[in-house]
Amino acid sequence: MTSRTVTLLDVARAAGVSKSTVSDALQGSGRVAEATRERVRAVAEELGYRPNSAARRLRRSSTGAIGLHLPQTATRLDYYMNLAFGAVARAQEEGLDVVLLAPAGVAGGASGRVASRVDGLLVIDPEVGDSAVPGLLDAGVPVVTGERYLGPTAAPSGAVICDNAASLTALLDHVTERGARHPAVLAPAGTSAWATALRATAASWGQEHGVAVALRTVPFAATPQEAEETTLALLRTDPAVDAVICAPDGAAPGVLRAAATAGRTVGTVSDRTAGGATSGRTIGGTTSSRTAGSTTSGRTGEAGAHPRAPLLVASCVDGTATRSAEPPVTAVDLRPAAYGRACAELLCDILAGRTAPDTVRRHAWALETRASTAWPCRSPAPAPPPPC
Repeated sequence: MTSRTVTLLDVARAAGVSKSTVSDALQGSGRVAEATRERVRAVAEELGYRPNSAARRLRRSSTGAIGLHLPQTATRLDYYMNLAFGAVARAQEEGLDVVLLAPAGVAGGASGRVASRVDGLLVIDPEVGDSAVPGLLDAGVPVVTGERYLGPTAAPSGAVICDNAASLTALLDHVTERGARHPAVLAPAGTSAWATALRATAASWGQEHGVAVALRTVPFAATPQEAEETTLALLRTDPAVDAVICAPDGAAPGVLRAAATAGRTVGTVSDRTAGGATSGRTIGGTTSSRTAGSTTSGRTGEAGAHPRAPLLVASCVDGTATRSAEPPVTAVDLRPAAYGRACAELLCDILAGRTAPDTVRRHAWALETRASTAWPCRSPAPAPPPPC
């Protein structure tokens, strides 16, 4: 039955049940024996049946809720918790509850039951290797993804995306402007759009600028200890590294500990430099700077010229760990609460008919520069003479 669209009637005939039984079995509703329900689902999958989501939405009444699917690592990352709070706040403005979907509850063909309980779904940072994602995207309700899904399955109803290549490029440009000549990137493993973009950007930026970027892959949700171990090994094998950009949320303090163990001063301003280091925020290429209150002195020297030269440290994800570190760590503020709000808003707009399906919206990030990258290696231009 690959030459035409498979219908409910086709599934009913193949399963030996009525059309209404097939509908109830696939939607997780009605009085259908579990054995019959499983047989119907197996037949539907074998025939390649795909529900008509528009027709299903016309037939079913609103549940007053939307579902939220997060990566399995989300429970210990501040980023996803803040994102979830933002999504909940926006959904409540629309009179909708948010149901947090446990990974085990949506895998293995349970997406039909999920779709019967919600009006739409938010799927955040979908991984190609996440077995639940294909079923959620094909659950028969509108789905908005936070970042694109790179797997071969049905396209979502909409997506909210960040320019992750641009954010890492901004970090690499920033540490280079501050004097780094041999940067390293601790890039996340995994098959999400974010992880894939960071790994590709680290390689392409190095080729474009003729700079050897030391790329190390760490777990998607690497702990500070894992970041520390990776950084120590990196600095021992490649002591010329003079900047480390750590991708995973909350892992940057581990890089700072590794620098201390290796005797590398982080973000120290050279005593050849007049004035104070600056900190500030860059949004969309525009920088607003402010003078830091003070800087500390330390070892000087050209980047990479000595194993104990200062080390610049930055993070691809801002949060409590980067802001409260000593020194505070330069980071990309992905604005997770606003991002979760934007994802929920797009889904609400699609559900209400305010926005057409297949809409893609972009979410802005900001570069927060702090003391961990305050070390300029070059001497400043001489000050102009005082006016006569």
